[in-house]
Amino acid sequence: MGKGLMLASVVAALVGCTTAKGGFCALSSPLRPSAAAIDALSDAEVKALLAHNRKGERLCGWKP
Repeated sequence: MGKGLMLASVVAALVGCTTAKGGFCALSSPLRPSAAAIDALSDAEVKALLAHNRKGERLCGWKP
């Protein structure tokens, strides 16, 4: 049972990266807000934006 649960966890993680229309790289693009927009963002919003762009760099080869 341990191997089955482990396999199910891996499959669930892989499936979570795609949708019916495509994966993250097919559906997303880098977020590049203006300087004024960045000044208006909260710390949490900046953290989320950076996480999105870093994920794109790692998975899709986006350049900063």
